Amino acid sequence: MRLERVRLDGTGQAPAATAAVRALAPAAASVTEPVREVIERVRADGDRAVEELTRRFDTGGAPPWPLRVDRLELRSALERLGPEVRAGLELAAGNVRTVALAGMGGPERSVDLAQGQRVVLREFPVRRAAIYVPGGRAPYPSTAVMGAVTAQAAGVEEVVVCAPPGPDGQAQPAILAACQLCGVDEVYRVGGAQAIAALALGTQTIPAVDVIAGPGNLYVQEAKRQLSGVVGIDGFAGPSDLLVLMAGSDPADTARLALDLLAQGEHGPESLVVAVCADDDELARLQERLEELAPQRPTSDPAACVLVAASGLDAALAFAEAFAPEHLQLAGVAAEALAPRIRAAGCVFVGARSGTAFGDYVAGSNHILPTAGAARFTSGLSPAHFRRRVAEVHLGAADALAPAGAAIARAEGFVVHAESMEARMGDNGRNG
Repeated sequence: MRLERVRLDGTGQAPAATAAVRALAPAAASVTEPVREVIERVRADGDRAVEELTRRFDTGGAPPWPLRVDRLELRSALERLGPEVRAGLELAAGNVRTVALAGMGGPERSVDLAQGQRVVLREFPVRRAAIYVPGGRAPYPSTAVMGAVTAQAAGVEEVVVCAPPGPDGQAQPAILAACQLCGVDEVYRVGGAQAIAALALGTQTIPAVDVIAGPGNLYVQEAKRQLSGVVGIDGFAGPSDLLVLMAGSDPADTARLALDLLAQGEHGPESLVVAVCADDDELARLQERLEELAPQRPTSDPAACVLVAASGLDAALAFAEAFAPEHLQLAGVAAEALAPRIRAAGCVFVGARSGTAFGDYVAGSNHILPTAGAARFTSGLSPAHFRRRVAEVHLGAADALAPAGAAIARAEGFVVHAESMEARMGDNGRNG
């Protein structure tokens, strides 16, 4: 793991320090044109294009297995899953479902307004939703749980999963087992941009969906971006990041915090892990433990780790808010007291006991979170991503509303809009 040091002098330097820290992560290459070509091939040739692209990108030329995974294969994968992994996935699914259901608002709300009209707000789930589950560096059955259970809690009728096959043409068994455990309706062994294109556009085998959620590589995210006008998406998931804000942390917890940083580094060389602290001694202890632990943990080796020395607690908080991390961990009494003030983070873990890795698996929160500072304006995956709101309007007498509405319409040059509202005033309103 590459260790870097940054100095933060005052709250006003937080945006510049954030930019400097994020610049330490490798810049993403542009894949706009290759993804556009994939989408157009799937649009034109459907299954044939998906199968050819799967041979090219996933199976090394070997013929892929049938795109759709049948139910017998899913049941078999679950039966062969190790009992400890199965128990862990069952616990994760139960906790995610409990938290997701707790976040659901009522399906209908009615508002009576002063001018006599009533507006009814109704929420509906989308009919079909897809979860993309990565399978490149490692299989992610936990992502299948996070996505599928949340969509089901939202009331989605049909939940499908796409996961890339390996060189043998098979989808990873742990992912299939998680899909069976969670009651996923359809599973397809397709990955990459071609999976997103198939889900958005539909093919002979893969019916189109209404929403696609889940992380993936640069090609997957670019495909979601290009097709976001055709299908709903949860957002653009980039490389993972973690910020640990330390203030008065117990020296006995330093090794745990170092492991938290190293753990998030396992997501790949583009990952960015950061610790910010106003106490030089506290930060030095963390650096010492990182230098001790990192060499024995090669899975974290490629990631960048940045230690930010802040001039004070307010500066550290300002940096955290400007950085808007995917994961924010608060360690130490003074840091934990900041939790109610946090406004920009995908998920906040309070206290040294609340390691970020618990949120990746079994805490009940969702690990599909905004990255690259997107927590400033968007949220982690929730039932809201799979639901839509419809407003239903009931007007009584139009007299109180029509003059105001007509004035605005005429100011905008829409004369007939004005006439339409005025036609419902007085006797016209009663006579139709």
